[in-house]
Parts: sequence; C-alpha cells; structure tokens
Amino acid sequence: QVQLVESGGGLVQAGGSLRLSCAASGFTFSTYAMGWFRQAPGKEREFVAAISRSGGGTNYADTVKGRCSISRDNAKKTLYLQMNSLKPEDTAVYYCAARFENVITPTHAYDYWGQGTQVTVSS
Repeated sequence: QVQLVESGGGLVQAGGSLRLSCAASGFTFSTYAMGWFRQAPGKEREFVAAISRSGGGTNYADTVKGRCSISRDNAKKTLYLQMNSLKPEDTAVYYCAARFENVITPTHAYDYWGQGTQVTVSS
C-alpha cells in the first residue's frame, strides 16, 4: 500500500532549525511530484513547498521562502524539508504529499498524503 511517513518534527526554539523527512513506499516515487503542507491549530491547511519529479524545479510559499529548502533523494525514496530560522508561526503539523502530475504550483490536489509530524517553535 502507499505510505508516506513523516519524521523529524519536534520542539525547537525560535531561530532554530529542523530537517523533516518523508519516507515513501508503495508507488513509483520518482514519477511523482512531491510537496510539503502544514496546518496550524484552528487554521486551514496551507502549501509550504513543492518539488518536481527530478528535483530540478521547486516552489515555495512566500511565508517560508529564504528559510526553507525542499529536496528529494529518488534513490532513497525520501523527501526532505530543511527549515531554518524557525518562527513561532511555523508551529503546525507538517504533511508530505505526492502527485502523479508533475506540477509544482501551490495546488492542494495531491494523490497521496502522510499522517503528519508536529513542529512546535517556542518563543
């Protein structure tokens, strides 16, 4: 079955860094564009970043641009999100997602979703 398993979340101080990982299985990872999304308590899920099948194209939300870097290792079937200079407003559950269509615009129309990993940034 398709699985997307996020890891790397936790509690960090403002200004700190985290690297989130998403391990994929059950589908041909290299043929899917991948994305990161987040949802804070009481708020709607929002787009964070996306990366094309080959990793050659990326897209970032304005809120994280310059602080985050999305990458992928197709050999390891793993997606990453490096997050630096974290702010309390980055606190959310972070989800990875996969879509067959090789589109990296900030659409929410993804085919598969993980269960999320909690990121908490303290003041």
